Amino acid sequence: MLSKRVIVCLDVQGGRVVKGVKFRDLRDLGDAVEAAERYEREGADEIVFLDISASAEARATLLEVVRATAERLFIPLTVGGGVRSADDVARVLRAGADKVSLNTAAVERPGLISEAAERFGSQCVVVSIDAARSGDGWRVYTKGGRQPTDLDAVAWAARAVEIGAGELLVTSIDRDGVRAGYDLELTRAIADRVSVPVIASGGAGRAEHLVEALAAGADAALVAGIVHDGVVTVRDLKTALIAAGIPTRRTW
Repeated sequence: MLSKRVIVCLDVQGGRVVKGVKFRDLRDLGDAVEAAERYEREGADEIVFLDISASAEARATLLEVVRATAERLFIPLTVGGGVRSADDVARVLRAGADKVSLNTAAVERPGLISEAAERFGSQCVVVSIDAARSGDGWRVYTKGGRQPTDLDAVAWAARAVEIGAGELLVTSIDRDGVRAGYDLELTRAIADRVSVPVIASGGAGRAEHLVEALAAGADAALVAGIVHDGVVTVRDLKTALIAAGIPTRRTW
């Protein structure tokens, strides 16, 4: 069985790590490059770097921060925010990213997923889905969780994979920053529908929440606030996964 991954997300604004609750009330938590290095030392399997205001402000990803981060890391780096074309994907990859996350632009123009997959390979195309519960399902949001769409999250996940996504990053807006656990129903619904890896995001409060998400079908669990605030370390989380019998890359 493949090892499950613990991924640390750096939501970045102006080169600084920020964190909020349900995508709002952001707090400054320090330098992005230094944070990425620290989490690699603690045992993170990957880093996700999201320039969270790029799409909403219609500007490009902060490539200089991507470059500085990539130069210091030995683990995979995924970068998203403000990526609107295949040429943008190329620029981010050239800056040192291993994978590129597409969200708003992919919803607005799904052909971008196919273009990126055909040009660079599906393995580096991550479609990020921000979803909030709506009735019996979940509605997709864009522009950093600010703009509701008419898309059903599970149907959109399946469509994204059909046209080239190699991985899905699924964030529950309802659970983001609340630390009450991932939306396991959302995670399971999407993982059961697609054949590519699914990253569960939004809601981690303690190690048991990661165990639950991975048991629900996620291939990786993304964390942010609990490690940024020092509630736990990445090593603590991975130790708990190992104790629960979940195959995990050990770095100590």
